[in-house]
Amino acid sequence: MANEFKPPQGSCDCHIHINDPRFAYVAGADLHPAPATVEDYRALQRSLGLTRVVVVQPSSYGTDNRCLVAALGELGADARGVAVVDRQVSEAELHALHRAGVRGIRFNLLRPSPVDAGDLEPLAERIASLGWHLQLHAGPDQIVALQDRLLRLAVPVVFDHFGRIPPAVGERHPAFRTLCTLLDAGRAWVKLSGNELDGGADAPAYAAHTALARALLARAPRSMVWGTNWPHPASPQSGAGKVDDRAFLEWIAAVVPDEALRHAVLVANPGRLYAF
Repeated sequence: MANEFKPPQGSCDCHIHINDPRFAYVAGADLHPAPATVEDYRALQRSLGLTRVVVVQPSSYGTDNRCLVAALGELGADARGVAVVDRQVSEAELHALHRAGVRGIRFNLLRPSPVDAGDLEPLAERIASLGWHLQLHAGPDQIVALQDRLLRLAVPVVFDHFGRIPPAVGERHPAFRTLCTLLDAGRAWVKLSGNELDGGADAPAYAAHTALARALLARAPRSMVWGTNWPHPASPQSGAGKVDDRAFLEWIAAVVPDEALRHAVLVANPGRLYAF
C-alpha cells in the first residue's frame, strides 16, 4: 500500500520471541508454540522496514538461554536480548550473556517460571554492575503489590505490555498510578505492546490502548518503547502470521503523530535502554 507508514532508520521492535525447534522446551512449560525462527522474523522485519530488534527469552525455555544466544548471533549487531536466569547463575554466565548482546533479565509472574517475586532484589543486585535492567511481566494487581519493592531495586524496571493494565480501565486502575510513581522516579520504562493479549476486539484501531498509550507518553515520553510481541504465543490468535503485525506498526504511528516523539519511541529510547 502506498500510504503504509515507513519507520525511521534505526527503528526497533523491542519485544519478540524466537522458538527454534533445535532447542527443546523445558519440562513443565505451559506454552509449546510452533516454530518461529530467525529466518521467519527476518522476513517480517524486512516487510515492516524495521532495523533493530530485542529478543525476549520465552517462558517455554526457562533458564536455558541457548536459543536466545543463538538467535542473537544470527541477528548480529542490531539485536539485543533479555534472558531468564535464577539465583544460581554464575558471574561467568552473566558476562557471557552480556557479550552475546543480553541487556536485561525477565521475570514472568504470569507463567510457570524458575524465578518468582522473591528473586527480584537478589537478581537485580547481581546484574546492576552490568548496566542491565529487569523486565517484568506481571498482572496489574501484582504490580501494585510490588510497588515498594520495585522502587528499591538496584536497576530500572521495564514493564511488559502496558503493565497488563486493562485498557478499558486505563488510568483509573491503581497500577497506572504505580507505573507513574516509578516513571516519575526515573526507575521505569513501559513497552507499548501486547495489544492483542487483551482480546483484540477493536483491532486494528485499539482505541482503548491508544488512550492508555497517550496517557503514558504524556507522563514520560523518554521512557516508552514499542514492540510487536511476535509471534504472539499467548494471544487468542497464537502463532506467527495469525496476527497482523503491520497493524501494530500503523497503530504506533497513529498514536504518536508527532515526528520527533515517534523517533524517540522507535529509535532514541530503545537506543538508550538497550545500548545500541
